[in-house]
Amino acid sequence: MTINQKNVDAHKGIATHLETAAKHHSEAAKHHEVGDPEKAGQSTKKGIEATNNAAVAQKEITKSEAIKG
Repeated sequence: MTINQKNVDAHKGIATHLETAAKHHSEAAKHHEVGDPEKAGQSTKKGIEATNNAAVAQKEITKSEAIKG
C-alpha cells in the first residue's frame, strides 16, 4: 500500500480547521458567560469561518478519495 501524502496532509488540514473552529466557539461561549456579546460575536465569526474552511477542504478530499456512503 502506498501512502498518498496529499490526502494525509488534507486530512490533517481539515482536523486543524475543526480544532480552530472548536476553540473559537468555546471562546464565544465564555464571552457570552461574562456578558460580552461583541467579543462573542467576533469569536463566533472566526469559528464559522474555520468550519467553512474545513467544509471546503472536505469537498476537495472527496474528489481524490473513493468515499462510499
